[in-house]
Amino acid sequence: MAALRAAKQALRREIKSRVAAVSDQEKLRQSRVVSQKLFRHPKYLSSQRVAVFLNMYDEVRTEDIIKDIFKRGKVCFIPRYFTKSSHMDMLRLQDMEDMNTLPLTSWDIRQPADEDTEREEALDTGGLDLILMPGLGFDKNGNRLGRGKGFYDTYLERCTKHPKGKPYTIALAFKEQLCAEVPVGEHDILIDEVLYEDE
Repeated sequence: MAALRAAKQALRREIKSRVAAVSDQEKLRQSRVVSQKLFRHPKYLSSQRVAVFLNMYDEVRTEDIIKDIFKRGKVCFIPRYFTKSSHMDMLRLQDMEDMNTLPLTSWDIRQPADEDTEREEALDTGGLDLILMPGLGFDKNGNRLGRGKGFYDTYLERCTKHPKGKPYTIALAFKEQLCAEVPVGEHDILIDEVLYEDE
């Protein structure tokens, strides 16, 4: 267990420095390529209830994706992380204006406030068809290296108990986040697909 934790930590450091070397302009360019791939993806096109992360500085930019979700009349859910635990909820976002009024967290991302109790949580209602996943590193087998908090693994575990079952999962990545092999443990859940710019 300790060896796995050390291997993950070492890989996190390596990927963070690789991504840090990519210019903002290049991150934006790759984000647009990944977004366009998603907009043509049959699973995205057929999904009605979609969860998407609001990106941090070292993640694929998701604002265009959120705009597209609303443009197509889909229902959009975004994460609210509880930083003192591994608990996360997926809460409904009404429109772009709603997003822009959300408070900023210490991670410099917007999310609904803890005391915001009015929003629909995806699993309390119709579940989710698709989750667009962040992460630090990925391999082509669907293994994902998160930031070590376990938010998404815990949430996907909860999804399996919903009548709709586990949603399809697509990770959005810069090509610099791809690894030959991500070290995983028994609680790490495989993702269905990783979208990135092919060489």
